[in-house]
Amino acid sequence: MPTDRLISPQASHANPADEQVNWSLRPTSLGEYVGQSELIDRLRIAIAASKGRDEPVEHVLLHGPPGLGKTTLAYVIAHEMGSRVAVTSGPALARGTDLVAALTGLARGDVLFIDEVHRLPPAVEEFLYPAMEDFRIDVRLDSGLHARTVQIPLQPFTLIGATTRAGMVSSPLRSRFGIAHHLRFYPPEELLDILRRSCDLLRIDRADGDAMRLIAERSRGTPRVANRLLRRVRDYAQVRCGGVVNTATVERSLALEAVDALGLDELDRHYLRIIGTTYSGGPVGLEAVAATMNEDAGTIEDVVEPYLLQIGFLARTRRGRMLTKAACAHVGVPFRQPDDAGLF
Repeated sequence: MPTDRLISPQASHANPADEQVNWSLRPTSLGEYVGQSELIDRLRIAIAASKGRDEPVEHVLLHGPPGLGKTTLAYVIAHEMGSRVAVTSGPALARGTDLVAALTGLARGDVLFIDEVHRLPPAVEEFLYPAMEDFRIDVRLDSGLHARTVQIPLQPFTLIGATTRAGMVSSPLRSRFGIAHHLRFYPPEELLDILRRSCDLLRIDRADGDAMRLIAERSRGTPRVANRLLRRVRDYAQVRCGGVVNTATVERSLALEAVDALGLDELDRHYLRIIGTTYSGGPVGLEAVAATMNEDAGTIEDVVEPYLLQIGFLARTRRGRMLTKAACAHVGVPFRQPDDAGLF
């Protein structure tokens, strides 16, 4: 089963052109940003206060499922502060010295964005602590008895960390972020606003409201998925429907992509059928399901399961994964009532 899917919330590394279009649809200011109202209010206050004191914004930790706008927010914050963004990721940093060039190149008020911050090695975290607190880095020269440490001052900056696994961020690192916020999935109404804005940017002028709502309801609460589905519907409408985007166009184009009414694709349904048929609805361990599907367990846990949990199709118990009655009805397998009251 391919994991680079149309409805995947992950960025598409297999199709750079697709991601370039996706970037063009992203908001660039707080005024354009839709959703996450609590976070946006907090950021407005923090940015206004920082500007008034002529200081950088406090360090920000953003956590939540992929595709909800963590990277976009880093650029929005930088834009609002009139500064630049340096981008890196946790897996790309093996040693603390890997950060020297990025940190010393930052001007006052600039933003350093670290994606997958939970994957920073401990040595890199230790290197970051004085940079975040005192705006300096300690570079060790030589080793052994004659080792010397040189302190390099830094311009005050803002570190923005993004992670899909907040629980894996160490407590010492987490405590150094002044603002920490969990990004939630978007309701269809907010996705509808995002789709309307994207229609204007993509010059889709023959789309009705019911068609946009249908796309929003199948977007798994994720703006990245919504924009991706919109582009596929646009292409189908251009080739097969004379450019008209209505409910029939959406139904036919997404049926071609195997995306059903709930936003599930063939990988989701295959996962549900494996548990429902091979393991009689569960409970079953993640590793067993992954082996049966010939997929990586981490991929299933990060890419497939979050949305199924959100819509109530999957239950995680002490003994493993179980399908709910609604999931069994959706994929057409019999529901088996759990015989152990202590499962949950």
